[in-house]
Amino acid sequence: MYLLIATAVLCFACSCNEAKTNNNIENNIIKVDENSEEAIPQGAKTLMKVYPNKVKGYADGKLIMANGSTILYDDGKKKDFLKMLDNSDPEDMFNMQYKTNGIPGYLEDAGRSRSEQLFKSMYGKSEAEVRKNLVPVNWFGKKVLFTKVNGAADSLRAVAAELAKLPSEYKKYLPTAGTFNWRAVRGANRLSSHSYGIAIDINTKYSNYWLWENKGAKETDRIKYNNRIPEEIVSVFEKHGFVWGGRWYHYDTMHFEFRPELLK
Repeated sequence: MYLLIATAVLCFACSCNEAKTNNNIENNIIKVDENSEEAIPQGAKTLMKVYPNKVKGYADGKLIMANGSTILYDDGKKKDFLKMLDNSDPEDMFNMQYKTNGIPGYLEDAGRSRSEQLFKSMYGKSEAEVRKNLVPVNWFGKKVLFTKVNGAADSLRAVAAELAKLPSEYKKYLPTAGTFNWRAVRGANRLSSHSYGIAIDINTKYSNYWLWENKGAKETDRIKYNNRIPEEIVSVFEKHGFVWGGRWYHYDTMHFEFRPELLK
């Protein structure tokens, strides 16, 4: 009897030690100061939540990626609007709140800041790497290429299925104007979100773009907002993790981009 009790106590102790070990491993990955979850910036928490297969943790001011690499979350540099666009760190991506209603105010461009280091780590550092993860998605009579990473292609399929249920008058807006395209942003050196296979443009015939309508305008110029894309279409995209370029001061109303971190 004493032997049985001793064995049971020993097994219980082993189980507790194993649980503590597992907890310690997890704590070392996702916490900054040993076990202080409050020390993790909210943006870092959000990235870990929405991209769990890619962003595995946070420690010492850095995001820990699934491949073992680390990315400095906040470089600590003060940036004006243009520098934040061209040299964004992950923290900068959360510098503005993405609003799902109303006309955007001056320079309100939530989502245009993208950390290239983070996006290249998740989706691919080159055109060839990105292409390895592209899959076809049926989009209203055509097949478009979209990345399967982070469930982006599945989310686009969900968007298509829901948009197909809208009344027929909405269908004219939906033909694709392009998805994957490894290229720089117009007039800049940073990569377009289309380079990662996470963006889709819809019918340009019914779209508005700030540079088309304000030729020669600079990023900090005052411009007048225009849009013809129905809110019913936009809300479906946003429901499935896509931000809309029509929510930007520098409006790009054909453009939808898989960025679930900004909608959580």
